[in-house]
Amino acid sequence: MPPDAVATSQTPIERPATTACGNDSLFEHVAWVYAFCREHLFLDDTERIIAALWPSGRPASGTKLIELGCGPGFYSCRLAERFRDISVTGVDRSENQLYWARERAGALGLNNCCFKRVNVLHLRCADGEFHNLLASRLFTVLPEPERAIAEMYRVLKPGGHCFIAEPRHAFRASFPLLAMWLLAGVIRTNNGYCEPRKATVFSARAFEKLFPTQPWKSIKIWQEGRYQYALCEKGCTAASAVE
Repeated sequence: MPPDAVATSQTPIERPATTACGNDSLFEHVAWVYAFCREHLFLDDTERIIAALWPSGRPASGTKLIELGCGPGFYSCRLAERFRDISVTGVDRSENQLYWARERAGALGLNNCCFKRVNVLHLRCADGEFHNLLASRLFTVLPEPERAIAEMYRVLKPGGHCFIAEPRHAFRASFPLLAMWLLAGVIRTNNGYCEPRKATVFSARAFEKLFPTQPWKSIKIWQEGRYQYALCEKGCTAASAVE
């Protein structure tokens, strides 16, 4: 499924039809439920993300950031709006989630933010393309997290950082899935969805063990409230240090 980066504008965006390759996803059929949860129920970690990725309080001009599993574009748009001199790319497998993201970016008049339909296990990005990477709640429904982390490492520039946030409590983390499954049953849509009925939540030990699968220069893991976090830095190679 080819990525379709769309520059945002004030032009109304046509809602996409459900595609054959994506019609087995709750995130396509009842996309608005997840968008509502992201907007009104989930923790807003914007300030924590900024503090972790950019300790000075702002990124350097020209910084390129990618958000994996961006959903309706909550963080991608917030960061693009806050820092108009950076470039933000949000990727997600759900075209209907990306519809919400593009609508949000268009309403904010953002021209430094784009969205692509991409499988995060097979990112269509060059090696070392981004300075920073963000992923929030990605592993709750994603199989093969080690492959995702390998892709994170690959697309980061040497010296780049990734910030990952994952929920710590299974019931709270599963609420969006439960709500989407319930609504899908009420409206009698297809029931062969690929999403589980319960979110994957890692113990502190299991979460910590995910990241040494790649040769990060540094890994910081911590828990705070309902979430656990990782901040990883990719080391500089000899060639990149010379440059």
